[in-house]
Amino acid sequence: MKFFIDTANLDQIKEAQDLGILDGVTTNPSLMAKEGITGKKNILDHYKKICDIVDGDVSAEVIATDYKGMINEGKELSSLHKQIVVKVPMIKEGIKATRYFSDNGIRTNVTLVFSPGQALLAAKAGANYVSPFIGRLDDVSTDGLALISEIREIYDNYGFSTEILAASIRHTMHIVDCSKIGADVITTPLKSILDLLKHPLTDIGLENFLKDYKKGN
Repeated sequence: MKFFIDTANLDQIKEAQDLGILDGVTTNPSLMAKEGITGKKNILDHYKKICDIVDGDVSAEVIATDYKGMINEGKELSSLHKQIVVKVPMIKEGIKATRYFSDNGIRTNVTLVFSPGQALLAAKAGANYVSPFIGRLDDVSTDGLALISEIREIYDNYGFSTEILAASIRHTMHIVDCSKIGADVITTPLKSILDLLKHPLTDIGLENFLKDYKKGN
């Protein structure tokens, strides 16, 4: 399973990259704003900085909600760097734009997916990634992990190459469970990745090893 980090913070991206397990980055307008990145030029420049840090795909989201606007923005974003994947919303115009991008060699990530039917349409349109938001489904008492399983079954039934990118990850068990049921990618804040490192028995074991070493020296 691929690990993407969901942030626009360059320090966090570099920390995840230095860990040696990072496969890509996802961003959105909210994450950019959180880092104080505003204005078109600054946002585009920031995407370039992210691509300079990581080796894998970087999802860059369009702002437009109309077909023509998405096409124009997507072309501009994809021209920034070969690692850029254009992030498109799961709406009618977004599906149309995804088909255009697919037919013209521009990679896409269809985002804000909350149902198997939406994921099916995204795959049919040629999306490279589909992003089901499992944490947001959990927030409204719906099983987000069940959605991942349903999409996996549909994609396997018909041999779709679209990768399932589990988004809105809230904790480590989301990551572990997604790996069990066949998500191709997870995108998560840095904290959830680092929390995978933690186990009290590891801490106790290491502490005892070091104590025993000191006794003999």
